[in-house]
Amino acid sequence: MNINEKLDLSGTQPIGLYAGLEIRRLGSEHVTETHRLMLDVVSRLPDSGMFATDDVDDLLVLLKRGGEIYGAFEDGELLAYTTLAYPGDGEGNLGREFGVPENELARVWVLDATIVHESVRGRGLQRFFHELRERRAAAKGAVCLYSTVHPDNAASLRNLEAAGFARQFSRPMYGGLMRHCYAKRLSNQR
Repeated sequence: MNINEKLDLSGTQPIGLYAGLEIRRLGSEHVTETHRLMLDVVSRLPDSGMFATDDVDDLLVLLKRGGEIYGAFEDGELLAYTTLAYPGDGEGNLGREFGVPENELARVWVLDATIVHESVRGRGLQRFFHELRERRAAAKGAVCLYSTVHPDNAASLRNLEAAGFARQFSRPMYGGLMRHCYAKRLSNQR
C-alpha cells in the first residue's frame, strides 16, 4: 500500500496491506489485545525504561479524546500497533516547551507509541506508521507533531529524524525516565 492512496479510515475495517500485513484502524474493542501485545514486547526489551507503558484505561482515553490506534495483522494476529494522540491545549501538551504559540496548542498532535513484535521487525512498519499518523494529523488540522523517545532507542531516533523531526529538548519524563522530545512543523495552515 502506498501511503498516498486514499484510505478508508472509518470504523475498524482493514484499510490496506503493507509489507504483507493487513493494516486496520482499531477501536475500543481492540484495546485489550493492543495492551497485551505492548506488555509482551516490552517484557523482552533490554531495559524496561525504554518504553513508557500504558494501561487499558489510557488507551481508551486516547480514543475518547479523538486519538487513533492502527494495527498490523498477520493471519488475524495483531503484531504491531501505533497511536496518534491528541493532547489538547492543557498542561500535558509539550508544544509549549518548544515554542508552539498558545493559539496553536490545540492543533498539536502526538506520535505517541509504536510497538512492533520481533517477528515483523525490519519491514519498515515504524516508518509507514509515521507517515500514516502524520497524514491523519494533518487531515485533523495539525500544525505540529511531537514524539518522545528513549535516548538509546536507535531505530526510533533514526526513523523520527528520517521523517523530518528535529530534537527539541531532553529531560526526565514518565516518572523519571529520560526522553528526547522530537517535533515537526507541518505545512498544514488554515
